[in-house]
Amino acid sequence: MMNDFMEKENQVAETVIEGVAEDLKRTQGGCIMDGTIEPCTLVIIGASGDLTARKLVPSLFNLHRNKGLPDPFLIVGCGRTKMGDEAFRESMKDALAQNARIDQETWGAFAEALFYRPIQYDDPSSYVDLAEYLRSLDREYGTKGNRIFYLAIPPGLYETTARMLGRAGLSEEREGWSRIVVEKPFGRDLKTAIALDSVLDEHFEEHQIFRIDHYLAKETVQNILMLRFANAIFEPLWNRQYIDHVSIMASETLGVERRAGYYEKTGVLRDMFQNHMMQLLALTAMEPPSLFEADRVRDEKAKLYRSLRPFPTESLQEYLVLGQYGSGRIGGKAVPAYREEQNVSPDSLTPTFAMMKIFMDNWRWQGVPFYLSSGKRLAEKRTEILIQFKEIPHSMFREVLGEDIRANRLTLGIYPEEKITLTFQTKNPGAKVCLRSVTMDFHYHQGYEGPALDAYEKVLLDVMMGDHMLFWRQDGVELCWSFLTPILEECETCGNREQMLLTYEAGSRGPEAVENLRHGIPTF
Repeated sequence: MMNDFMEKENQVAETVIEGVAEDLKRTQGGCIMDGTIEPCTLVIIGASGDLTARKLVPSLFNLHRNKGLPDPFLIVGCGRTKMGDEAFRESMKDALAQNARIDQETWGAFAEALFYRPIQYDDPSSYVDLAEYLRSLDREYGTKGNRIFYLAIPPGLYETTARMLGRAGLSEEREGWSRIVVEKPFGRDLKTAIALDSVLDEHFEEHQIFRIDHYLAKETVQNILMLRFANAIFEPLWNRQYIDHVSIMASETLGVERRAGYYEKTGVLRDMFQNHMMQLLALTAMEPPSLFEADRVRDEKAKLYRSLRPFPTESLQEYLVLGQYGSGRIGGKAVPAYREEQNVSPDSLTPTFAMMKIFMDNWRWQGVPFYLSSGKRLAEKRTEILIQFKEIPHSMFREVLGEDIRANRLTLGIYPEEKITLTFQTKNPGAKVCLRSVTMDFHYHQGYEGPALDAYEKVLLDVMMGDHMLFWRQDGVELCWSFLTPILEECETCGNREQMLLTYEAGSRGPEAVENLRHGIPTF
């Protein structure tokens, strides 16, 4: 009898293992792309710039190498730099070669799809000529009039370029579809965000506009919704009854680098909070949508943004920490202070670090503080979301352990380690009753051997498929600017700006006042 029982148990175990293996195969084979993509042409406006060489072309080349692009698919670079097709191909090949070895056969097939057209961004005739050139490519290669216009240019040129594209008829969807991709920032404040949208709306419909935030395309960021809404063990605890506070952090070791001209006008609040941090907040705190569909998800994000409690600008010192990095050491190497960086004013008051305490006025999160922080030249490059649960309401162990029992913590690691960690308490082995904190880890790529998409590869594919799930909708943009604009105005016009801006050592964890913020002590 026992032998029969053991044999049946082994058969069941083998069946389960085979089923898991089959599920894994299906998952690995079916998660790169859902459906087919129509032939199209990607027009990169600003193709001679840094974004094209560092992000766009490497991502497209990887998609080509993994057979993830439509056929046919063309890339037309446009910019003020005068060059021909061959010069553009060589410059892109050089850019790719800096990070990886290039298989000549694969590169040759990819290079055949690369073209270049010089344009002047404010010259209508440049766009008329571009329109005719694109039509000729459609006829020759069969791309069916489907076009994506990617604005890889400074934000100050967005409005001009969108108008020129529209006036040349390139926004029209007569033969195929036309889409425009706009990189953040979407304006500098609420007023300029509305102005930018009004220009885009002159010639493009909302379904044609893709406001890109590559943070949203990170696999572990997308996994936040899966963790919350596909697992019954988490969502019942995801509220004010069980959670003490939430911390969302995105820290960088890099300084301003070659972006000083942009960063001096922007600062950390515009650069990181209006987009990346607000998206991470929404995914962490939003209500479940009725369907996993683009507009349903974005509806819930907008609802969450509407619940943000207006920031108390009259008492910033209780809710906000601003900092600017001084000199220090990163990775054992001396680095200069922000004010010593090239093209930075020696008396600059631009913040490179911010931490804010915010609240949502809704049923789920009433009274729960959310701490959002981001900064440059910090001790490590890390992006994570920390869910701190409340302490147990009553300690039955206080006679032997005392009152201090650490609360549970769930950490969603986004970078550098893509993982989920749950910390809880257990007993140490032995006769004496002692507690210890232990963790359960899940590494995101554990058990997966298929190809993985980086953030830009994912968003480029989504634009080709017309999927808006990972892109901003205008109401979300305006709601976030409505929340942040009063903070920016108060910080940039108040008389004690210099007192508010705390210097922190490069390579540290930011201004010491962040601990004051957590404990309700004024920060300046």
